[in-house]
Formats: sequence, structure tokens, C-alpha cells
Amino acid sequence: MGKVFLVGAGPGDPELLTVKAVRLLERATVVLHDSLVSREVLALIPASAQIVDVGKRAGQKLLTQDEINALLISYASSHEIVIRLKGGDPTLFGRAGEEIEALREAQVSFEIVPGITAALGAAASAKISLTDRRAASQLVITTYSRGEDAANSDPFAATPSLNWAAISSNTTLVLYMPGADYSEVSRRLLAAGQPEDLPCVIISNATRPNQQIRHTTVAALAAMEKLPAPALLIVGRVTAALLSDLVRVGAQHAAPHVRTIEAPRPKPQ
Repeated sequence: MGKVFLVGAGPGDPELLTVKAVRLLERATVVLHDSLVSREVLALIPASAQIVDVGKRAGQKLLTQDEINALLISYASSHEIVIRLKGGDPTLFGRAGEEIEALREAQVSFEIVPGITAALGAAASAKISLTDRRAASQLVITTYSRGEDAANSDPFAATPSLNWAAISSNTTLVLYMPGADYSEVSRRLLAAGQPEDLPCVIISNATRPNQQIRHTTVAALAAMEKLPAPALLIVGRVTAALLSDLVRVGAQHAAPHVRTIEAPRPKPQ
């Protein structure tokens, strides 16, 4: 019987992988990966390994979660090192809990290898301190898309896991998967009591060569053009510094409260 490793692939830049993740990928015999793992990270997998795409995009699943669980158990019976490679960190919005439970029930040995979650990668790319003590006393990380179950699809509804009334102007909110309609996100934030001029930033493809960063406000978010997935939204006073920079440099032709930053092209090796 082999061992399953739930490995975090980070936000996309292969240089942000942990040393342990790289070593495991080099020794892997089977790798099951999701759609958020970058091509650059997948390129590190040896040609001798079997690679299985088990990801989904916009709700289109290749396999159900139960089928993925069954594959992990099956591969572990005949392979020494089985990698379940997940974008970001495997334990944050990565359905690792369901896989952990299935592996435990099947008595399959497993280990979790953490990765840099998208919130931290995106904040670093945008040069934001999520918990700047001058602007934020708490950090909330949630997701706007919570699956097909309508009862669990609205992060702004009252849930046992999150007290939205406790979110103040000193909160930094990181919203994974803001969806295709930013106007709906804007409306929900305003309905939750956030001020119209509260700054926020959308980061698309964080840490990757095609990264895009756009600064705006909660009210102006409604008119923003949708950025390519994967994307996330950071809301809070900690994002205000770059808005001040925009005013200072006098970007006369830029849209109000909006700045776009393209990622630098990687240098040839």
C-alpha cells in the first residue's frame, strides 16, 4: 500500500512551491491535479508519472468528488507515491476534508503538504499587507461561489461559521471566486453595510505571467469588467495605499478609482 500526499501547488508561480512539494513531485508515480494548478507547476512532474486531470471549471466537473476519492484509494493500492495536487493550499476551499475522510475510512496513509494560498499570493503580488495594524484588526477569508446548493451559495447570508454583523470597517475581507457578475458582489457588500468608497482590489491569475491587478471601490466595482479566472477580491482599508498613489501620480486618463497593473514578463532563462 502506498501513501497519498495532499500537496498545495500555490497560486501559480512554481518558485513559490515548498521544497517538500518539489521533492515529492519529482518522485511521484501518479499525480491527480485540479484546474487551478498552473502549467509551469505541472511541467515539474516527471514524464514517467501518470497525470490525471480531475479539475473543474465554472461548475463543469470531469469527475465527482466521490470518484476522485475512489481514485486516490485505488492508486494508493498499487503506487508508492500518489500526489493529489491542489491549487493554493489543499486545506483552504480545496475539498481536502472529504478526501481526508475517505482516506481515513479506507485506512490509506496520507500526509498534507501545505501551500501558499491564493489570498496570500494575491496580496503579495498587489503589495498589500492584509493585516496592516493601522487599517485592519481582523482578516476574513470566504468564497462567493459555494457550489450548487442554494442554501450554501450566499456568503452574505447568516451562517453558523461566519457572523457578518461582526465585520467592521477594520476588517480585511478576501473573497475567493467573486464570480461573473461584480455588480452583484458590489450590491451584496453595500447591503452588508460596507461604505461605497471603501477601497478594494481584484487580482486575476496572481503570481503568474498573465497576472492582472485592478484597484477600485465597493461602489465602482459594479462597473468593472470581469477579469479571467482564477480571481479573487480583497476588500478593506489595507488596499487604499495604491489608490493614493494613483491620485498622487495624476493618472489623468485613468477611470476614477481604477488602476490596472500587468505582471512583468519573465526574463528568458
